Amino acid sequence: MAAIQITNVEKRYKALRALDGVSLTIEEGEFFGLLGPNGAGKTTLISIIAGLNRADAGTVTVNGYDVVNQYREARSRLGVVPQELVFDPFFTVRETLRMQSGYFGVKNNDAWIDEVMHHLDLTNKADTNMRALSGGMKRRVLVAQALVHKPPVIVLDEPTAGVDVELRQTLWKFVARLNREGHTVVLTTHYLEEAQALCNRIAMLKGGKVVALDSTQALIRRISGSQLIVELASGSLPEKLKSLVSHPEELAGGNKFTLRVNEYPEVEEILRAIRENGATITDMNLKQADLEDVFLQIMEGEK
Repeated sequence: MAAIQITNVEKRYKALRALDGVSLTIEEGEFFGLLGPNGAGKTTLISIIAGLNRADAGTVTVNGYDVVNQYREARSRLGVVPQELVFDPFFTVRETLRMQSGYFGVKNNDAWIDEVMHHLDLTNKADTNMRALSGGMKRRVLVAQALVHKPPVIVLDEPTAGVDVELRQTLWKFVARLNREGHTVVLTTHYLEEAQALCNRIAMLKGGKVVALDSTQALIRRISGSQLIVELASGSLPEKLKSLVSHPEELAGGNKFTLRVNEYPEVEEILRAIRENGATITDMNLKQADLEDVFLQIMEGEK
């Protein structure tokens, strides 16, 4: 049974088509990345998964439970960390987490609450009022709230946006542990290095549609290949190589160029073309492309 099954989901906001027939299967135990630019439909899709919004067409299930017709069962199996810092200013951290447990009918949960607070470095803030916390600490409490009922599926919507490096490392260490223990994790993030390091499989959304779906390494190998970075001491880049430049702004001036290379034999062809054009190379570096390169190519419609 899939952790999350999304089938032909559509959502409109008047003339805007936020989701246009999205279908995804996220398997149990996956660490799955959902990437895309602002306005691609990621948060809309998450709100539908969480039952906070209704699709105009299509279905979504969580552990086999329909998010509309079986909302209570589906929601109890889901922990969602939203983008927005939403909190009740009248309670302490511990009281907030106890109440969240109660919303899901979980009693006598203090041992797990203590463990979650420990792993998110919240223990010394347990009796602090929520309104007295910094933004980073409030973000940690949001994560803790999503985990208090031990959901098998965890959805993280930009969980590290605007937070410090310490929290990012603390959060990913704990979430990676939960994933190893069998929890399914779905992540949206603009930090593509996080997605590359953490996610086994990735879907990219553009204009409300899935435009790429594969394992992280397969995406990098298949779509982007490698990059050859060359710096010229004299001369110019041959005209026939300009279509290979990954960052078009490099063509506006300067002498350093980043060229896409899909196979290693192409490197010699590039070097020959530069020599024949009368240019001299002072520095050269061949590096494996990363997820950011893949993302930019897809979003620019080059692949």
